[in-house]
Amino acid sequence: MDRHTHSGQVSRLDVIDTGRRRRWSEDEKLRIVTESLAGPRLVSTTARRYGISPSLLFAWRRSFGTEPVAAVVEEPAFVPAVVVPETKAAHQAVSSRGRVEIVLANGRRLIVDAMIDAGAVARLVAALERP
Repeated sequence: MDRHTHSGQVSRLDVIDTGRRRRWSEDEKLRIVTESLAGPRLVSTTARRYGISPSLLFAWRRSFGTEPVAAVVEEPAFVPAVVVPETKAAHQAVSSRGRVEIVLANGRRLIVDAMIDAGAVARLVAALERP
């Protein structure tokens, strides 16, 4: 072996063309951003479709001011209480201590004994309001 494999001499040099940098018009960017906002988790899919990185698509979304707003979490609030006279049959079934009927925001009704612990009611309401 008269020749070493790690010699400084280059026998072949390949030039790889990575392509030109793509220029996107503002209309094209806006169309792509709008498509990425059409549904949940569409950023990666849309970016792949157009051959761009998801980070570039996020940058375009920020530049157009179209970042989706975080889900609005409604704060607990008071709801109007409605007192409805009971019928005679319903009144007979009620215990001597009374009952409380709570109508939740999703339309469900919760009827509990008037002497129930407030913490238990809070846990029941939280469980019934879950989607």
